[in-house]
Amino acid sequence: MEPRDLPDAAESAAGQRSATTSGARRPTCLTAPAAPAVLFLLAFAALYLFAVWTPIGQSAENALVVGYADQARIFEWSQSVGPPPLTAEYATFGAGIALIAVVTLVRRCRREGCAAVGVAVVTIAATEALNMFVLPRPDLVNAPSNLTEASFPSGHVAIAAGLALGAVLVASPRARPYVAAAGALWLAVTAAAVQALYWHRPSDALGATLLACAAYTIATRLLPPAEPGVAPTTAPAVTPRRRALPALALVPAAVGALMAGSRMDAVARPLVFAGAAFVCAVLLWATATERIGRPAPRLRR
Repeated sequence: MEPRDLPDAAESAAGQRSATTSGARRPTCLTAPAAPAVLFLLAFAALYLFAVWTPIGQSAENALVVGYADQARIFEWSQSVGPPPLTAEYATFGAGIALIAVVTLVRRCRREGCAAVGVAVVTIAATEALNMFVLPRPDLVNAPSNLTEASFPSGHVAIAAGLALGAVLVASPRARPYVAAAGALWLAVTAAAVQALYWHRPSDALGATLLACAAYTIATRLLPPAEPGVAPTTAPAVTPRRRALPALALVPAAVGALMAGSRMDAVARPLVFAGAAFVCAVLLWATATERIGRPAPRLRR
C-alpha cells in the first residue's frame, strides 16, 4: 500500500466515527415509544368490555350510585361557579385552546403547539364520538332507567386531561413538572366530582384519561427530531429536588380527589370515587413526566 493511501484511510475512519457519534448523540424532541400508546388503548378497550359488557362490572358500578346528586359536597358549587369544566365545559375547552395558542406564540414552539392542540382536540372529539355513536351500554342487570344511558368515557374528564397534557407539551422545561402537577390536581378534582355528582362512573373517568394519555404519546412520537446541535427542550437535568417532586406533586391530587369525591350520605363509596380519580392523576403524571426526569444528552459542536 502506498504511503499516500494512509491519510485517506485514516480520514475515512475518522469520518465514520464522527458520523456514528453524531448519529448516536443526536437528540429527539419529545420522542416516546409507540408501546405506551398501544397499552393505553388496550387498557381502554379492556376497561370498557369489563365495566360495560359484563354483569359483574355493571352491578359493581351501579352499586355506587345510591341516593341523590345533591348529597355531594361539591353539588352547590357545581351549580353556580364550580371548578371548570364542571360548569361551562365548552367555554373551558375554548379558553384552554386559546391559552395553549398564546404560549405557543410566546415561546415560538410551533410544532409543540400544534401537537398540544391536537392532543386536546383529538381527546375530546374521540370521547364525544365514542360516547354518543360507538360504545353502547347494554342493560345486563335490569338496572333503573337512569343507569342505562351510555356514559363511557367522560367528556368532562376528557377536557381536563386533554388540556392538561397539551399544556405540558408547550410549557418550558423548568415549568413543565409544575404544569404536570397542576394538571394532575385539576384532573383529580374533576374526575372525583363527576363521580360524586353521579354524572359518571369510575370507569368513565378512567377511560377518558386513558384516551388522553394515548393521544399524548402518539403526538410526542409524531413530532420531528430536534435540529442537530440544538439541545432538546424536554429533558432538563435531574436534580435531587426534581427526584422528590413526584411524591410531592401527587399529594395535592390525592387531597383534591378526597374533597371533591366526598358526599354527605356515605363514606365508603366516596373513597372509591377518590381512588379512581387519584389513579387518573397518576396516569397523567406518569405520562407527562416520562422524560422530565431524564438528563439531556451532551452535544459537541
